[in-house]
Amino acid sequence: MGREDARLIRGEPPASENGGRHGYTYTTSVRTVGVVFGLAPTLDPLFVAYVLVFVAAAVASFASVAATSRIEDPDTRRGLAALLLTTGGWATAHVGFLLAPTVELSLGFYTVGLIVGLAAVGPWLYFTSAYTGRTLHHDRRLRAGLLAIFLVIVAVKVTNPYHLLYYEPALATQPFPHIAVSHQLLHWLVMGLSYGLSMIGYFMLYERFRQVSYDTRPLFALASVTILPVVLDVVGFATPHLIDITYEPIGVALFAVGLLFVYFYRFQAVQATGDRDEPTVLLDQRDRIREYNDGAKELFPCLRAGTALGEPLWSTLPDVADALSEDTSTVAIDRPAGVEYYHVSERDFAVDQPQLGRLVVLEDVTEREQYRRELERQNDRLESFASMVSHDLRNPLSVAMARLELARDDRDDENLETTADALERMERLIDDVLALARHGQPIDEPTTVDLSTIAQSAWKMVDAPDADLEIEETRLLAADADRLQQLLENLFRNAVEHGRPDADASLTVRVGPLSAGFYVEDDGQGIPADDREAVLESGYSTATHGTGLGLAIVSEIATAHGWSIAVTESDEGGARFEIRGVEPE
Repeated sequence: MGREDARLIRGEPPASENGGRHGYTYTTSVRTVGVVFGLAPTLDPLFVAYVLVFVAAAVASFASVAATSRIEDPDTRRGLAALLLTTGGWATAHVGFLLAPTVELSLGFYTVGLIVGLAAVGPWLYFTSAYTGRTLHHDRRLRAGLLAIFLVIVAVKVTNPYHLLYYEPALATQPFPHIAVSHQLLHWLVMGLSYGLSMIGYFMLYERFRQVSYDTRPLFALASVTILPVVLDVVGFATPHLIDITYEPIGVALFAVGLLFVYFYRFQAVQATGDRDEPTVLLDQRDRIREYNDGAKELFPCLRAGTALGEPLWSTLPDVADALSEDTSTVAIDRPAGVEYYHVSERDFAVDQPQLGRLVVLEDVTEREQYRRELERQNDRLESFASMVSHDLRNPLSVAMARLELARDDRDDENLETTADALERMERLIDDVLALARHGQPIDEPTTVDLSTIAQSAWKMVDAPDADLEIEETRLLAADADRLQQLLENLFRNAVEHGRPDADASLTVRVGPLSAGFYVEDDGQGIPADDREAVLESGYSTATHGTGLGLAIVSEIATAHGWSIAVTESDEGGARFEIRGVEPE
């Protein structure tokens, strides 16, 4: 095959009538080529087989595009869909090359196929970058560079009839009459570049597969399908048994369709586990271990040998299985540096296809859990201390109050009255210290409560005959009912005892909702701006007989719920307490 054959394809007179390596039959005009390529090839079984193979590759690629809608990640979905479309277009161009009625049209189809085939490298790299969690497909400079290279190569291919540096066409009669294409050095250089770029995608896949427990042998088997066409290219070039064209559309179509259908769920499993930094385990419908990533393998030594795949979760990781089935969602794991705590959560592997299994994710909450446990220990010690002090103080206090009552039966004077006030203040202090210790502990299981109902119950516990309670709007909250009532009681008492300039003045206390909480306010004399932060601290009181713990208890109860509290001024100039961060129900 040489330039004389190319001259013939362009319609120029041949230099000789001799046959070439493929038994080429030369004619003197392009018009007579249509006779050679007319009815005879359609009756040749091998020709029919060629057409059917490329038609099957095109149909399979185009038909598979719709199935990509099942892929959740949009970039991965777009990349694989574009790969299938370009692969289908490449195979379609080869069908056109074989069936075109004229030489010019046949070579036009072949050139289009070369361009579309080169374009398929872009979607492949886009897909592998998105699938493996990288951002290369969003790098504008990289995309611009690859586009520039693509356009240069396209220009070389389009202008090939003038320089014949990419391929040279010729007419051949073996194994059936056809246009044989002899690929030149530029073609092999471009093919090497294409395979080199494609190998980057394979490397990205391989690296991601190694991050999880997935067996990489199926990936290599699938990748080998794209290498087989190169063998066919060489056979077609060296022997007359196959026609001399590029066979890559067949291999790429098999790979793309196989990627989607044969290993789609497996690949999706690798992506689901590999995309996460946290230890992640993928379970099937029967709660057997299907995949896990490096984080899980590092956390659980029993997963490192790879023998846990297919085993039940309860037998391999019983603590994790218990955390999923019981009320607690935290597991303690012994590590070389000490005990670590992980929050165990799960979700469906694929939202639209829950039958594929579920993901189990372990989040490191060691610092938070250690703080919570230390806080619980401190609160337990505080409550134990408060109870002990309360017990030890109440006994002598009860004796003192009993003796005081006996003394007041005999006589009553100013000294005994002062002593009675002091003993009563001591009793209130003991009650408030116990309340402060108990109400400051974290809320384990909040329930749904009605703000209006709790407020009315709290108001009944306050001695306020000259004050009124107004509830603007009810709201359902997630809270501990007893402690919420204690919070409201203390706010109501604070308003009644400190909000009025004198005991005979009227007072209105209001409770109403906020966007993320509620407020309690009054129309009394208010709290000076300089004192608003201090009033929530233990021991602060403006009353002679106050304990200074009432609002401190309010602050502790709010903190125990995870709420925040702010002191401000009401529209009437009174005190206003805003509690925010409340979860609505």
